[in-house]
Amino acid sequence: MQSILPLPTQPVKPGTSTGQQFWQSSDKTIDSYSPADGQLIARVHVSTRADYDRVIDTAKAAFLEWRQVPAPRRGEIVRQMGEQFRRYKRELGTLVSYEMGKSLQEGLGEVQEIIDICDFAVGQSRQLYGLSMHSERPAHRMFEQWHPLGVVGIISAFNFPVAVWSWNAMLAWVCGDVCVWKPSEKTPLTALACQQIIGEVLRNNNVPEGVSCLVTGGRDAGEWLANDPRVALVSATGSTRMGKAVAEAVAGRLGKYLLELGGNNAIIVSEHADLDLAIPAIVFGAVGTAGQRCTTTRRLIVQETIYDDVKNRLKNAYAQLRIGSPLDESFHVGPLIDQQAVHNYQLAVNDIRESGGRFVVEPGVVDGLGFESGCYVRPCIAEAENHWAIVQRETFAPILYLLKYTTLDDAIAQQNGVPQGLSSAIFTLNMREAERFLAVSGSDCGIANVNIGTSGAEIGGAFGGEKETGGGRESGSDAWKAYMRRQTNTVNYGTALPLAQGITFEL
Repeated sequence: MQSILPLPTQPVKPGTSTGQQFWQSSDKTIDSYSPADGQLIARVHVSTRADYDRVIDTAKAAFLEWRQVPAPRRGEIVRQMGEQFRRYKRELGTLVSYEMGKSLQEGLGEVQEIIDICDFAVGQSRQLYGLSMHSERPAHRMFEQWHPLGVVGIISAFNFPVAVWSWNAMLAWVCGDVCVWKPSEKTPLTALACQQIIGEVLRNNNVPEGVSCLVTGGRDAGEWLANDPRVALVSATGSTRMGKAVAEAVAGRLGKYLLELGGNNAIIVSEHADLDLAIPAIVFGAVGTAGQRCTTTRRLIVQETIYDDVKNRLKNAYAQLRIGSPLDESFHVGPLIDQQAVHNYQLAVNDIRESGGRFVVEPGVVDGLGFESGCYVRPCIAEAENHWAIVQRETFAPILYLLKYTTLDDAIAQQNGVPQGLSSAIFTLNMREAERFLAVSGSDCGIANVNIGTSGAEIGGAFGGEKETGGGRESGSDAWKAYMRRQTNTVNYGTALPLAQGITFEL
């Protein structure tokens, strides 16, 4: 890691990825501790308001030059970034695992997502298509084209500290935008590492200062982006509470926003399911990243005739889970992000008991792992009811709620009967059930899967959800349109000037 990172405990300064540092006299720092072992990784300087303003002004100036670069050329620069991330995949993936706490396999997988979106964006740089339309007026040509927005602010969450930034940044760059990234204050060092990795590419290609910028801090920095009319688009990933605040602030100035917020994802298990497929998907979806994915499986809706069988299989599977250091690939479950997350887990456990829930797999905080981080908890399963307040909320922890259903209509009603609408799945070998789940009267989520779990979205599809998940779409398909503005054009190549609706105007 030392080849791409500053010395671990020296204060690190945010700024642009091409070498220029923007910071003032503030001595305030963010201390980044690893939830894996409780050790201090680094101290990162917090951006002042003056730092922020200088970054935004520099980004605005860079946009005027960057937007003139042909899109395929911008794509070529992103391609080179992808090569850099391939080069440093092991180092960055290890840092992601250590700073955030997810398993090393998941940390490496997150860097692979950066590489994949770079590849996708390269192709997209040659496909920023508009449309041509037939005009109602003779000798006229009508078409639409897309132009970059300007400064794109990216507010990312701790659980995917680098991948979600890349989903936004790589597409925004090929579209001709410039980016200002505000990473989670819980994982600032991975963001600085990304800036260093791409810095060499930007310098070698003489990319203007300010195309890629970073500001660090907590809520204040996010509010600066949300309220700043110089920022054309704010893409925010996080809790529904945070997203509502961002939406209100950005809408108040008639700006654009893209929100990826909470999930309360369910898997329906039909009596026609292949349980050998379903059980591994359920377990991975529920305990992967220690339950801290927005796509984590939180509710399992099981047909009543197979309920006991599924419950017993899950008990056996959970008994085999090994909890420990995320850097050791022999362990399945790493830590929660911090002590507050552990506290929230414990509060949820108490709420489940008070609501009348019964634990099939018992919860608890895990001690005695050889180091004192205090962030390890046991994945648990509780029999519950869908209408309970605790089940209706998203708890960022490995808690799985086990629910029963009788008919498929009942299952779909439970699946949709929460405020969130991100990811959903059904396991069934019955074609009619699968198609019913995917129909207009089926899942109301942005993602609906058949015979795979709720986690593991591919780069090529648009990622996002409905209701309190925010309605945004990132990554694949036509998500690039969020980073551009549409313009309709009409060209008169004739000798007359016919007016719309047959109006005549004699001079």
